Amino acid sequence: SSLLLMSGVVVTVGLCRRLARRRFRSHPFLFAFLVEMFSTFQICACTNELSLLGNLEPKPHTALTFTYGFTVLHGLTLAGSACNPCGTLQPMCGGGTSLRMGALKIAAQFVAAVLARVFMHFIWSLEMAEPHLGALSQGCSSPMQTTEMQAFCIELLFSVVFQLAVLRAESVNPKYRVHLIALLITMLVYAGGNLTGAIFNPALAFSLHADCFYDKFLSYSLVYWLAPCLGKFLILYVF
Repeated sequence: SSLLLMSGVVVTVGLCRRLARRRFRSHPFLFAFLVEMFSTFQICACTNELSLLGNLEPKPHTALTFTYGFTVLHGLTLAGSACNPCGTLQPMCGGGTSLRMGALKIAAQFVAAVLARVFMHFIWSLEMAEPHLGALSQGCSSPMQTTEMQAFCIELLFSVVFQLAVLRAESVNPKYRVHLIALLITMLVYAGGNLTGAIFNPALAFSLHADCFYDKFLSYSLVYWLAPCLGKFLILYVF
């Protein structure tokens, strides 16, 4: 049921992106907002569902396999979309994207994060699959299983590694690049998923753990918003 749900999300987002491309191509700002919102919605919705499948046996092989598979699927179906505020900062700082367009895309990403969370909570309330039972009663299911300073350093390091790999992989054939990036993300999730969740995406972190941001805004904003953005700026400075 979970796999069918995530597949349905991917298909629906693909249709919405195609419709936006046909109808709103002549309106660049509206088109950019819609495409970025749909794309980020797909990643946030699927990752919310994947977070419920982390305890499936055999652990952690099942969760890591799903992580790799759906990361490849996102890479193949969401080409041209950043789906990550940190990824949007790079062309903004480099002059490739205007400040207005960049801010619009970041806004679209956080709107999508909220919509994905609301949508998935509605789906979970229907309790159509076993993993959905009791999913809404968890409250702040904190992914931070270490000190704030260590969590900050881990998310910072993972962001640097990920952004550096994305830059270095630009010269790789696209059909191989998506697998390399998916493999890297899976390795980072395996290495730090039990400590911080290995998210390194501010919009995705807010979609997954909004309750934790409400309860401990300062801690979570430092770890899951500031650290990834700082990692991006470090990469931009080095290069």
